[in-house]
Amino acid sequence: MHLDVLVAEIGSTTTVVNAFQNIHADGSQARFVGQGQAATTVLEGDVTVGLRNAIENLKQNILAVELTWDEMLATSSAAGGLRMSVHGLVFDMTVRAAREAALGAGAIVKLVTAGKMRLSDLTRVQNLNPNIILVAGGVDYGERDTALHNFEQLARARVQAPVIYAGNVENVDDIRNLADVARIKLYVVENVYPKVDLLNVEPARKVIQQVFEEHIVHAPGMTTVREMVNGPIIPTPGAVMEAAKLLRNEIGNLMVFDVGGATTDVHSVTEDSEDISHILLSPEPTAKRTVEGDLGVYVNLQHVVEKITREKLKEEFPDTEELISNAKPIPESAREKEFIGRLAREATLTALERHAGRLRSVFVLPGKKTIAEGKDLTGVKYIIGTGGALTRLPLREQILGAVLSHGAGEELYPKSSAITLFDNDYIMASLGVLSKKYPQAALALMKKSLQID
Repeated sequence: MHLDVLVAEIGSTTTVVNAFQNIHADGSQARFVGQGQAATTVLEGDVTVGLRNAIENLKQNILAVELTWDEMLATSSAAGGLRMSVHGLVFDMTVRAAREAALGAGAIVKLVTAGKMRLSDLTRVQNLNPNIILVAGGVDYGERDTALHNFEQLARARVQAPVIYAGNVENVDDIRNLADVARIKLYVVENVYPKVDLLNVEPARKVIQQVFEEHIVHAPGMTTVREMVNGPIIPTPGAVMEAAKLLRNEIGNLMVFDVGGATTDVHSVTEDSEDISHILLSPEPTAKRTVEGDLGVYVNLQHVVEKITREKLKEEFPDTEELISNAKPIPESAREKEFIGRLAREATLTALERHAGRLRSVFVLPGKKTIAEGKDLTGVKYIIGTGGALTRLPLREQILGAVLSHGAGEELYPKSSAITLFDNDYIMASLGVLSKKYPQAALALMKKSLQID
């Protein structure tokens, strides 16, 4: 069988390959052919082993003796994904803007510093060995010293990672000179916080994904994957965000939950409601992502168990200890699926709490005033589940439906009228990377998977 495009998703626990045909022209005839999956083989020293196993599984699933394709694209979050450190001026302003840019691109932000970096900060950067470093600071034509100081410190430390500068435009010439002398691979983008109360994160997000492609060194064997792939490779969470943004332009404000083996990601693409925008303390990006590194249903299963507590779990599952000790990347028995479903529900609701903003009362003369902090989700029309847990578990409707009744009223959660949808074909991340070259086909395939007319 011959395919137009094969997309590989190399995750922390499983590797999935999705096959597509008829993706050219207007995309109206685009077809999802089938899917294969296998365990990711980071521990074996080469993720291409798992990739080839997934391709063999695909061949079995679609009854193909031989399989060829025109293009292979890929996403990756193996071995911790795209590790970044972010360095800015004021935490609630430029640092937060830079962090939003990094997270929205699919990065795992491992280190954040605000203000002028100290020796201890440099040591932490060196110990982290990030894949990318992002330096910001100062609105355009405002404060200059902090970003220059931080870049000078990184240059003196001879950091090996590429550096993205997204700060005060007045510093660009000095930053370029410092990078040339220190032989740092530098990317300059527009300021992520050019004016007070204005976020500008999309230019930085695009470059982060570009740098990821150019410096794909995140797991053993990824260089071989790069040789196999003749199209884009982007971080898996960034691919989900690309898909979410494309879909939002078609159907309206939405949010996406992706419960995985290692993390739970939440993506929201929504404007603030008119009522909330007037009382919002500081701006939020339209497209926001949060990644919860302690909320996973396999690699980080123990953290979710502790969040619920073993005592409560044992009330529902007397065989809790046995289920924990026998946990698999992909649950098999009905009992295992029920247990992982309970963990997935906890991960989903906890991730919602961390992603969403809330209302808060403050006392000012002559009385009390209500303000809003964080991301406003009240305008969300659709709540989408993707990833293994929220597409394959039998209790997925109950898991995602719990979002609609969660909270005490002060939280800026979606309203109960929001509609839940599921990425039935489990292809949202693949469609995000596919949309880089074939946006019309990606949109048509996404609507089919979500069963949207």
